[in-house]
Parts: sequence; C-alpha cells; structure tokens
Amino acid sequence: MKQKLYLLLILFSSLLFSQQKKIETSIDIKKNKIGAQFNLTLKTNVDTLSKVVFPNSKSFGKLEVIRSYVVDTIPHGDRYELIKKYGLTQFDSGKFTIPSLIVKINNKPFLSDSISVEVSNVVVDTLKQKMFDIKPVAEAPLDISAFWKYVFILLVILIIGALIYFGIKKYQKQKTAEEAIKTPIEKATTLLQTLEKKELWQKGEVKAYYSELTDIARNYIEEAIEIPAMESTTSELILALRAASIRKKMTLSQEILDNLERVLQQADLVKFAKSKPLDYEIAEDKNKIEKAIVILDRSIPVEIAEEDTAKWEEMKRLQKLKKQKRTRILTALGFVVAAIFGLFIFFVVTKGFDYVKDNIIGRPTKELLEGQWVQSDYGNPNVSIETPAVLVRTDVSNQFPKETLATLKELNFFVYGSLQSNFYIALNTMKTKQETEIDLQKSLEDCVNGTGGQNIVFKKEEFQTKEGASGLKGFGTMVKLDPILKKSTKLYFDILVFKEDGGLQQIMIFHEEGDKYAEQISERVTQSIEFKKATE
Repeated sequence: MKQKLYLLLILFSSLLFSQQKKIETSIDIKKNKIGAQFNLTLKTNVDTLSKVVFPNSKSFGKLEVIRSYVVDTIPHGDRYELIKKYGLTQFDSGKFTIPSLIVKINNKPFLSDSISVEVSNVVVDTLKQKMFDIKPVAEAPLDISAFWKYVFILLVILIIGALIYFGIKKYQKQKTAEEAIKTPIEKATTLLQTLEKKELWQKGEVKAYYSELTDIARNYIEEAIEIPAMESTTSELILALRAASIRKKMTLSQEILDNLERVLQQADLVKFAKSKPLDYEIAEDKNKIEKAIVILDRSIPVEIAEEDTAKWEEMKRLQKLKKQKRTRILTALGFVVAAIFGLFIFFVVTKGFDYVKDNIIGRPTKELLEGQWVQSDYGNPNVSIETPAVLVRTDVSNQFPKETLATLKELNFFVYGSLQSNFYIALNTMKTKQETEIDLQKSLEDCVNGTGGQNIVFKKEEFQTKEGASGLKGFGTMVKLDPILKKSTKLYFDILVFKEDGGLQQIMIFHEEGDKYAEQISERVTQSIEFKKATE
C-alpha cells in the first residue's frame, strides 16, 4: 500500500506536463574519448495508424550529430516499436548533457530523457610533443542588455518602415506625375526633352533622330487638332492644317506652316533620299518643330463653361483641405509617438527598466499581488489556503489506471494558471481506503523528480503552519522546456507535502526565477496554509 501511494504521488507530479512517458531513451556509453562516437537510441511504441516524427538536427546540445540512422520498425501485433538511432560526437573534453528531444506523435510533442556524458582527453606524451605558449585571454564580446536589444530592434523596424513608406510615397508621386501628363502639348514637350537626352544625331543616327522628331509633331497634331497626321504625306498634312485652321478659327501665320512643311520635307529627304543635313540645320529644324507645336497649341481656341470652371476650382479646394487635414493628423501622430518614446527612454534612464516594466508596461504577478485575494478550503481533509485567485477543480481520474483509483478513498486536484503562464499553483489531496505509513521525505523527493524539469537544484527543510501542522518544504530551481515554442524557462518552485488525517496533501507553486512579486505571492500563500478535520 505504501508503494502504491508513492506511485500515485509521482503520477500526480507528472500531470504538470500533461503527458505520459512514451519515449524510451538510452545511450551505449556515457564516457568516451574525444572524437569517438556515442550511439543515442530513442524508442517508442505506437499503434499502426500513428504518425511519428523524430528530431532532425545537426547537433543535440553541445554534441554534433555525425550520423542519423534509418528508423527500425518492429511489429508487435497491432502495434509497432519504432527505434531511431543517432551517432554523436564531441571534439572538446568535459562533461556534456544531451538535452531532452522533442518527438512528435500524431502532432503531439513528447520529450525524451536528458542524458549526461563525459568526453575525456587523449593521453599525449609531452616529451615528444612540441609545446606552445598559452594564448592570451580573449576579450568577451560586449553583453548588450535585453532592453537595449529591444530598443535596437525597434529602431531597425522603424527605419525599415520609414524606408518602405517613403519608397511607396515616391512611387505614388511618380505615378501621379505620369498620370498628370494628359494634354497633347505636355506629352510632346516631354518627348522632345527625352529625344534631346538621347543625342541621336550627335552619334550619327540622323535618320532615327528625324524619324522621332517628326513623329512627335505628327502625334501632337493628330491628338490636338484631330487630323490623321500619322497616315498623311507632308503635302496632305499641310493642306489639312490649313483647312482645320479655318474650320476651328485658329490664328496661324503662313510662316509657321511654311517652317513646319520645310522640316517635314527635310525629314523625308533624310529618311528616303539619304540626305545628310549639317549640324546647325538639324538644330534649326528642332527649334522650328518646337516653335510650331507651341504656336499651334496657343492658336487652338478653348471654351470652358463657367459651371465646369467652378466645379474644377471647388474640387481643387476640397483636395487641398483633405491634404492639409491628413498632414495635420500625421504630424500630430508623429509628435505623440515621439513624446511617448521619449518619455519611455526618460523613465528607463532615470528610474530603471524594472520601474518602467512594473508601472508602465505592467507585470501580471504585480497585479495578482495587489488584487483581491481569496481564502478558501480545498479537498478532504480541507486545506485552507489564501490565494490571489480561486483554484479550479480539475478532473484527473482519466490519468490514472483503474487499479490505482480503486485503492483511493479521496482524490482532489485544484489549479490556477499553467506552467506556461507567469504564475502556477497546484493543490492536491488524496486518501487511501486502507491506512498506510507515509514517508514525507521520500514523498517530497519523488514529487520534485516527477515534475519533468531539467537541471533541478533544490533544498528541503521542515515546515510548520501557524497552528502547528508539520510537513516538509522543498524549494529550488529547474529548467522547463516548452515543446510548442521550443524555448526553455528557468523556474523557481516551492513544494510542500503534509500527511494530515492519514492522507497526503501537496501544494506546488511555480514562477519565473527572479520575479520579486511572485516570490511575495508564494510567501503569502505558504504562510496561509492550515488544515481542517476530514469529513467521513
């Protein structure tokens, strides 16, 4: 009966990590020479429909994976035993730990056991081996505090965001500028400027230069005056211009029409008769085209309805007001963000980051400590305890074999929070149907070792409540691995065990190491523990 009680206590402790042991871990040798191979083996037993994913990494802790063997599958009726082996090595001497590895079974993570190994030096004959001076001490890299790392990351994000913002704004301005060129005269002017930048005739490409020059003029005439200029010969184009000037009441001088005709004829000679005009003639032709386009544009009569003008002016006014409003909003937001950031930096420099975290950012355990506490009774025999929040009853009967449950008279489990949160309390009470002697020291050790933590360091001492109930208290630190986020956290714990009224009572408190508010909560909770007589 005593052994069954200890087994039940270990099962209770394993509930902290809410998983059953499914991974068997072994290694062929725990002490080896530098460069020699350690053979690590992971085994699991699953049904035929289960999907198992073993870890795939280049290193396990400080040991390098030099070989990953194929998974062996051994059938056992309707189940499979899967065996995965790894070859590990290390080229430095010392003691190393192979950490707990994550094995996913049907997408649920399970942890293997961590194993300590030792790598020893190869004996060297110093009489034959040439010796060298000891290298000077290398300076350690500058350790930047976590806060300044966050500030640096924030600044990088802000800079990247600003670059993206201004890049988008520049692109939008360019796109707006391109869309704004809608009139034929603006298109012609832009194309003439682009043509000059190409320096075609300076490079000897006179034919290409005249072809583009006359195409610009013809396109303008076609769009602005609505004449099929691109399909007309030079003489047809000039006749059409004369007719359009009369029809549209355009004030065109004979000189402009003659100059335009001469340039178009010169271009025909260059393109079809291989004529080669002199440089000054090319420059004059370009100036004549520019002048002709400008005068043609000015001579086109434009009639704007008074109503349309009013609408245009009103639209421009509304756009201006909208732009001014957006500018004011962005400026105000910029000042607010700058003020908040400046105030944050000021408080960090003058008060320290802990002050900022406690009073500005907020710390959950500080809010728990300063909130409304609850005094309540749990289990049977009743454990009276004061906590910052009500402990919630949890049904854990499905976690134990039926044979074990059959030996119990009372089984109660209450929790607040979780091991992934900032603060966690678990309280359980159990009582067997037959009286049995309870060894509190062994119960405490089994409880600590059954939590599933790594690198456990703890001390134990006798504990007595204010009304004289005696028990044992274990306190210390452990490293807890989060299989989902794949990170480890160092936790501080207080575990108290009692054997009141022939039963076993256990109170466990976990929180992040160094959290002063959580330490005060833990102290207040443990000092409030009292017991009431069990009910039949």
